[in-house]
Amino acid sequence: MKKISFCLILVIMFIAGCSQDKKKNPLLLEFDTPFGAPPFELIEDKHFLPAFKEAMNLHKEEIDAIVNNQESPDFENTIVAFDNAGEKLTRISRIFGGLRSAETTPQLQEIARDVTPMLSEHSNSIRFNMDLFERIEHVYNERENFDLDKEQMILVEKIYGDFERNGVALPEDKRERLKEINERMSMVSLELRDNLLAENNNFKLFLEDEDEIAGLPNHVLSAAAEQAENEGKEGKWLITLDNPSRIPFLQYSDRRDLREKVLLAYVNRGDNGNEYDNKELFIELLQLRQEMSQMLGFNNYAEYFTDIQMAENPQNVYDFLDEVWEPSLNRANKELTQMQEIIDREGKDFDLKAWDWWYYAEILRKEKYDLDEDEIKPYFTIDNVREGNFILANKLYGLTFKERPEVPVYHEEVEAYEVFDNDGSHLGILYIDPHPRPGKRSGAWCGAYRMGHYKDGERIAPIVYIVMNFTRPSGDNPAMLSWDETTTYFHEFGHALHNFFAEGRYNRTSRSVPRDFVELPSQMLENYAGHPDLLKEYAVHYKTGEVIPDELIEKIRNSEHFNQGFIQTEYFAAAYLDMDWHTADITSDTDVNEFENNSMQRIGLIDEIIPRYRTTNFQHIFGPGYAAGYYVYRWAGVLDADAFQAFKETGDIFDQEMAERFRNYIMAKNSIYEGMDAYVKFRGNEPDIEPFLKRSGLK
Repeated sequence: MKKISFCLILVIMFIAGCSQDKKKNPLLLEFDTPFGAPPFELIEDKHFLPAFKEAMNLHKEEIDAIVNNQESPDFENTIVAFDNAGEKLTRISRIFGGLRSAETTPQLQEIARDVTPMLSEHSNSIRFNMDLFERIEHVYNERENFDLDKEQMILVEKIYGDFERNGVALPEDKRERLKEINERMSMVSLELRDNLLAENNNFKLFLEDEDEIAGLPNHVLSAAAEQAENEGKEGKWLITLDNPSRIPFLQYSDRRDLREKVLLAYVNRGDNGNEYDNKELFIELLQLRQEMSQMLGFNNYAEYFTDIQMAENPQNVYDFLDEVWEPSLNRANKELTQMQEIIDREGKDFDLKAWDWWYYAEILRKEKYDLDEDEIKPYFTIDNVREGNFILANKLYGLTFKERPEVPVYHEEVEAYEVFDNDGSHLGILYIDPHPRPGKRSGAWCGAYRMGHYKDGERIAPIVYIVMNFTRPSGDNPAMLSWDETTTYFHEFGHALHNFFAEGRYNRTSRSVPRDFVELPSQMLENYAGHPDLLKEYAVHYKTGEVIPDELIEKIRNSEHFNQGFIQTEYFAAAYLDMDWHTADITSDTDVNEFENNSMQRIGLIDEIIPRYRTTNFQHIFGPGYAAGYYVYRWAGVLDADAFQAFKETGDIFDQEMAERFRNYIMAKNSIYEGMDAYVKFRGNEPDIEPFLKRSGLK
């Protein structure tokens, strides 16, 4: 009797302890923070795994409740219930994913390796739940008999289509194999990204004497000295593979051998035959994608991806690439000739190589346009550029922004702003994370800790973040951005606006657009960054307070087509490489470098230009988001160039009526208009490619 009582006490204590753990886990509690922002100061790495497990259990219970509902399937008890299910899991996943990209730790990486197969298995248990699908299919088949509005009809069709694309209709043995494929693809994608982060962080070039720093401007040296000091190497200069370090070094360093070393270190990431080599993993991923696509009735993954995009099929993508490739390459060859002439004029006995391009392009810019990027940087401090984005959002849409230091952040460099709509109402929260860190992946991106949606008829405002890897402040100088960094800031801010404006009532339709449309709102803002009417508003010299002079604006605009041959060619080369991988028949014997070389030889890429991303560091295509879809940036470029032309045709690039149309059809009503349908609603006709070709210097 005593033993039984003692055991019972232990069980009760265990259950109580588990209950207390759940109560203490901030990820499982309602966020008692301003605007419901994640309580980053309370969240510890150890909280994620138990939170994921609990959230998956809750999600399973919600799915079971739908399946076991004795009432006949209808829109509310099946479609809406499914759309609302998994709210807590989604919230935790978004926080974890955001931190994994911007502020990862070895502990988070280990948790990701543990939780990824769990999430895949959990996802498979839902996407292949036949009882659940039968209810969804019933609503889909009877959808015309329900009193549904347009968005509700689209929601039914999208959810049903998701299940179909995921293979729910396959025979049981194939469904089981597809589960295995999904789980393995998730792990391989994770490993590819972790390897790339390690390769980025492991390269460190310390410069020690005057000869090694020849040609580097003071602001580059100052930043490099600070980086070296942070590594305990005071008196030296550190060059890394982060853009703010690597690119200025390639632009200005007189040491050709060191430029070669830095560039090759960058382009060979993941291809060094070490523990972080990505070649075998990438081949495995491509084979899995190929097998999955063929099981689902497609010849290859490119067909599977483009089937729901504006492009519709791979051939249309290739046709687009072919149309712009030749003029891009022709322009690049002209630029190559001009730079080789400089080398010959200097009496140097070598042919220009890839590691020379940035260096001689900078010399050519000064000679041809009398424009030194260091001359314009003082006008483009990071604060000025942020304000430029805020000013633009106000001029176009009437938005205002207020910094909110009380909102929790995950790193001291992150800023949080409340965003107000044109009527003064709360629109959302914006996090801005500007600078590189060892725990942050390369590049720039926008995401959301909470997507905008409606719950019980009430709008739930989005919590959005933009993350960059921009030049840091150095010494007494503020962070001064390059022109590329400036336009990137506008680009990511455009994605943020898209998130703020989306009006869909349901999670699945809130911001649902084809991948080759989603870059339109972001790239649209790039058109404004260098326009004189906006430059005069935000480009102010940080020392003198002088507004950027007309003479300098003229130089910037005269140089708009500078180096466009290189820029377009390296991009399109990567887009071809992506499509070639995802249309080819890949086997375990496929040699990554041989395939890549053959792909580039087929299109005639010159040796002096390397694709923007090589296979082993092509982060965009490691996950499903842009795989077979890297073309989308220039595809959307045709849209944004034509859309900006619409504003120019009004005589006012800030035209309020045109801005309202853009907000309404392109960003807000994605739940009922998307792709070309949305664009034609905005513009009145399909886009003309001419503005894109002219803007890109290809015509």
